[in-house]
Amino acid sequence: MDSNSITNSYKKTPSHLKETRVPLDFKSALTTVPDSFEWAEHDPVDTIGSVPVIHLFDPNAKALMGDACEKWGVFQAMGHGVPMNLLNQLELQTHQLFSLPTHLKLSTLRSPDGIIGYGLPRISCFFPKLMWTESFSIMGSPIDHATQLWPHQPNHQTHFCTVMEEYQKEMKRLTERILELMLGSLGLACEDVYWLKPKTGCDKAQEILHLNSYPVCPEPERAMGMGPHTDSSLVNLLYPSSCTPGLQVHEDGIGWVAVQPVPGAIVVNIGDLMQILTNGRFKSVQHQVVVSKTRHRFSVGYLYGPPSDVKISPLLIDDDHPPLYGPITWKEYLHLKSMHFNDALQVIENGNAR
Repeated sequence: MDSNSITNSYKKTPSHLKETRVPLDFKSALTTVPDSFEWAEHDPVDTIGSVPVIHLFDPNAKALMGDACEKWGVFQAMGHGVPMNLLNQLELQTHQLFSLPTHLKLSTLRSPDGIIGYGLPRISCFFPKLMWTESFSIMGSPIDHATQLWPHQPNHQTHFCTVMEEYQKEMKRLTERILELMLGSLGLACEDVYWLKPKTGCDKAQEILHLNSYPVCPEPERAMGMGPHTDSSLVNLLYPSSCTPGLQVHEDGIGWVAVQPVPGAIVVNIGDLMQILTNGRFKSVQHQVVVSKTRHRFSVGYLYGPPSDVKISPLLIDDDHPPLYGPITWKEYLHLKSMHFNDALQVIENGNAR
């Protein structure tokens, strides 16, 4: 295994963050939120602000995307070219996975220093209260876990893997198109970043697929689906199935803004490494997920990052715009984030690294 890979980086996570937390058994009859899942009262949500919706074939898509990345750090992409049939199958397979008996899901429980498999999101260790969710993470083919989830259904194992692998291919294609537009809005091309050059550098990019389930909650005002955080990656592409609301983003001067689902749209948000790469021009958006009393929400997130040996450092620097951050690999940044969580970017500002 590559010693610089993001998989390997979790083996060096501080020991106090390696506690194994198991999702609640949401199949049991719950009439109240257990104390260990009770969060403080939610902050009010702005009902006026609206996350931009951008059609990728719009002649002005490049400029619109640059504006959205600078002002919001997030937008909803239409015209992305991902087949609707694949999205429907993705939603179906995600629903079927989380509908499995608890003992089967626990057979794929993520190890304390691992990244793939079933469990609570890794960020749960940074919060005193548990989150009303369960997740399943994939890198590459999930065949090993599929055989444990459906031990007597080889056809289902194959179909699950086919859908997940095909979706990862589509996300990689879409991410490369979006990065081209993002960089283009800054007057750059993918060729200007050697590890993003088409057909060469992109082949070594690292990617993770996160399947998320947010079950119906008897007291949603006392629970939280996903705590507030930023993503460590370059970008995160999220498909919120069934157009069920729940995702919220935090905007300076506004507060929390609900992302209203658009049928067929994929939510694109900027991650920490992109903020570093653009020297602060694009902002890594803090986001969270709230739950519902009546609707079970699913989503699938695709995190895309640079090759394991690449140090990300700011572009677009000159005498008037000195670098705000020191160079860092994704692996190094994950280790930093394991210690400082949402303050990790501040730690490396002005080159004050590690």
